[in-house]
Amino acid sequence: MDNFVYYAPTKFVFGRYTEKRIGELAKEFGGTRALVVYGGGSAVRSGAVGRAVRSLHAAGFDTFNLEGIQPNPADDRVREGIELVRMHDIDIIIAVGGGSVIDTAKAIALGALYDGDFWDFYCGKATPERALPVGVVLTIPAAGSEGSGNSVITLREVRNEDGEVVSGPVKLSLRTESVLRPKFAIMNPELTLTLPAWQTACGIVDMMAHIFERYFSNTPDCEVTDRVAEGLLKAIVCEGRRVMESPDDYQARANIMWAATLAHNGICGTGRREDWSSHFIEHEISAVYPDVAHGAGLAAVIPAWMEYVAAKNPGKVAQFAERVMDVVPAPGSVPVDIALEGIARLRSFFLNIGMPSDFAGLGVIDPDIPALVEALHMHKGESIGNYVPLTARDTKAIYMALM
Repeated sequence: MDNFVYYAPTKFVFGRYTEKRIGELAKEFGGTRALVVYGGGSAVRSGAVGRAVRSLHAAGFDTFNLEGIQPNPADDRVREGIELVRMHDIDIIIAVGGGSVIDTAKAIALGALYDGDFWDFYCGKATPERALPVGVVLTIPAAGSEGSGNSVITLREVRNEDGEVVSGPVKLSLRTESVLRPKFAIMNPELTLTLPAWQTACGIVDMMAHIFERYFSNTPDCEVTDRVAEGLLKAIVCEGRRVMESPDDYQARANIMWAATLAHNGICGTGRREDWSSHFIEHEISAVYPDVAHGAGLAAVIPAWMEYVAAKNPGKVAQFAERVMDVVPAPGSVPVDIALEGIARLRSFFLNIGMPSDFAGLGVIDPDIPALVEALHMHKGESIGNYVPLTARDTKAIYMALM
């Protein structure tokens, strides 16, 4: 196990009716003018937006809205939000929704206090040092952004110094230890009861992926962190089946909601080097083909990635197969055989909850694989990942496995 610093200062308020406390919690962090950011689907249907705004008004806040945030959030809405913050002297951002809404709110909170282009933080030209406070009312358990310092945004067009479009789109993640962690997160599982089955399933895959990116590591002697990750994965598989069969089951929704937070608040990565190549591979797909939901893209990519790396480094994949997917090794079996059986069971689970397994299932009929590979390594370097470092030759093979 490596040395580590674990810092998770977000205040989580979990349970029924907790969204009514948003005004009280926002007041703890000062200010009186809030920008409420939301998408317009489940956040509106569940009544979360309306109750949050009423609570803020009761606490003395003036509120301003930025609605209609879409999946795979883009820079144009971030810029719109930054303009609203500066125009109205807004001093706190309230995100009502899931990962796309929360990531947008974080980007606005960061960019509003910066003299340059907020994208400088995402492309590495600037280091985040301060941001407006962000509060969350979670309505889609998936991304775990309510408990992390991370944010993912897509830049629709890359321009040169003369303003000419030279490439695009580019989807990049920003990771901070503390600057972008929400100050508080309201988590009422009842707000997720209106989620469609597809969104629920995408969320299940996304939270599992956040654990996989940390779990598949070559750092030795991380037994405690391994067991935390494995326990969460087993719980997600169990509760995932339950919630897909009984969407109105409050307790299943509650377990899934909390699992999504624990999957991405850093606890599963303590003491070890992480991977993240599956996310990088998927980000290129959903950047170029924005109708692809992130969780759905991961459902296709992850088993293909696992099969590829298991041929080169089967140990941890075999451990996952035995401890999480309940594979009992046959006499004489070798680690790669155990690994492949575990991957087959994982792929079957994804299919059973309605997730795709290839480009066709994602609605991408004729993918430009050379362009995906070129963009991936242009953005992320010659080699990506740590469990098995992947070059362009390797990532091309993984994309081809999705055909």
